[in-house]
Amino acid sequence: MAANRCGVFVDTGSLTAGAVNAPDLDFAAIRALPIDWQYNPATNPDQVVERLQGAAVVVTNKVVLDASRLARLPDLELIAVAATGVNNVDLEAARNQGIGVCNVTGYATPSVVQHVFMLLLCLLRRLPAYTTALEQGRWQQSPHFCLLDYPIEELQDKTLGIIGYGELGRAVAGMGEAFGMRSLIARRDRRDQRRGRVDLDELLQQADVVSLHCPLSEQTRQLIGADQLALMKADAILINTARGGIVDESALYRALANGRLGGAGIDVLEREPPDEKTPLLQARLENLIVTPHIAWASRAARQRLLDQVARNIDSYLRGGPLRNAVV
Repeated sequence: MAANRCGVFVDTGSLTAGAVNAPDLDFAAIRALPIDWQYNPATNPDQVVERLQGAAVVVTNKVVLDASRLARLPDLELIAVAATGVNNVDLEAARNQGIGVCNVTGYATPSVVQHVFMLLLCLLRRLPAYTTALEQGRWQQSPHFCLLDYPIEELQDKTLGIIGYGELGRAVAGMGEAFGMRSLIARRDRRDQRRGRVDLDELLQQADVVSLHCPLSEQTRQLIGADQLALMKADAILINTARGGIVDESALYRALANGRLGGAGIDVLEREPPDEKTPLLQARLENLIVTPHIAWASRAARQRLLDQVARNIDSYLRGGPLRNAVV
């Protein structure tokens, strides 16, 4: 009987709320594969080559596998990226070495959509301000049965601007319609004349809510800066669950602090993990909510991710097509 291949998880800590045997996720599908697994909660750059020596399969979420590291891993057959983005893998180097690369897709759509509207509703319903008011005892001291110190808005009849109309953007637009919102979609270029697609500047001017769902690239880096924020309505809300580098964080802070923007719900920052000097973390603003890159991370979504990784590896081991292949 042939020996099992060696497989390595290099950063399980990116996926689980605890150790691999914690009840947070079920690793049964992974363990059922004919692979002898080694699990590492995290792997530093200088540990990558040592930990992957002799490994045929590696599962990575964010650990970088560049050309220099891949060249020192002659036994590696498959890189299973436990994420949709594969920017942490040198795809050309993998192709040249005959290493397959696969990713996972669609696993987090419900989680991200719900997080988008959680942020949006908290801002429109002024949840941070009212929570603070209750902590200060202001409702208890009110002469009226309710405390209405802050105006509350609805989603009904508002315009939702979507930048990035892939699976997530479409799902957010669909949820917006269920709330009675009208959707506008930013066109990629002027040749796109499909109904509902408008230029970015027009979208920013018309939208009551702008939600970002585009990838980070040279074209989208700092896509939303001071000039773009100045085009938005003074009471508009910006939601970013995509990538931090798409938004100029300093410009966003100034727009919020100066009353030039109604609010922002931010799940991603340009530098992650951030340092204490990050402008949006220093801010103490009632119209800003920052969450620590968790829009994707419901338990159900992470389980779907893990099971999809297992299916990808199983298909490869059986000689079938490489699911979600990117090489």
